[in-house]
Amino acid sequence: MTTLIKNSNLTAEIKHFGAELISLKTNHDREYIWEGNPVFWGKHAPVLFPIVGTLKNNSFHYNAMEYHLSRHGFARDMEFELINATENSAVFSLHSSEETLKVYPFEFELQIIYTLNENNLSIAYKVSNNGNTAMPFSIGAHPAFALPNQFESYAIAFEKEEPLKYYLLEDDLISNKTKKLDVLNKYIPLTYELFENDALIFKTLKSNSLTILENKNPILKIHFDDFPSLGIWTKINAAFICIEPWFGYSDTNESSENLFEKEGIQILETKETFQSKYSIEIL
Repeated sequence: MTTLIKNSNLTAEIKHFGAELISLKTNHDREYIWEGNPVFWGKHAPVLFPIVGTLKNNSFHYNAMEYHLSRHGFARDMEFELINATENSAVFSLHSSEETLKVYPFEFELQIIYTLNENNLSIAYKVSNNGNTAMPFSIGAHPAFALPNQFESYAIAFEKEEPLKYYLLEDDLISNKTKKLDVLNKYIPLTYELFENDALIFKTLKSNSLTILENKNPILKIHFDDFPSLGIWTKINAAFICIEPWFGYSDTNESSENLFEKEGIQILETKETFQSKYSIEIL
């Protein structure tokens, strides 16, 4: 099942399974979200919760028990409930359940709120701790933007001049190895060679937005004001680029497997609520 929201400029379609954005079109019918071709990658814009990336041994310990969580968590593979919808907005909800408590022993509600406003789609996250103990979690976005032309005709522009050091993955975990991106006037030309070792992972950034350029023309801007970390990723020979604002990232090999000690983790006290949002602006 999907829900369609629209305004005079844009139309967005959200799948209830995973509350996943699967389409964002202009009124000129240009599609900005990756088609989800499973030959390369069968998703469009999954929500990453309650972890981002991979845990060491895909597990963590809590109260002398071992729990197993797969890469990027379970929210992207669960059915959300549509709890409110207007012509230009939709609110989806996922609650902890007997199924989630087996792998993540914390009571929560995750709401994802999609809102269209002029040329912008806002995607807001609201995480509530409904339990009686503090709750460790990460949350992140994973939108894949369609690149219909030759991949090398695209570039990414960072909002601010800054040294762009990213961390390399080894067996899906963050290593101590880093590389620096060559940046010319805040621009990075896209090449598949950049992603031969998987995603570019930035633990911290000064920039609060990135712009995708097509043949040097800005086409789309991703705003992520309060997200501390970011991933950029594609599959070799695939016609998309993922721009991924995150609260958290994969474990390192030195991880204690205690979520409360995990790098980048958020700790939400009982009965408290975490809120954040990012937005996609069509230029």
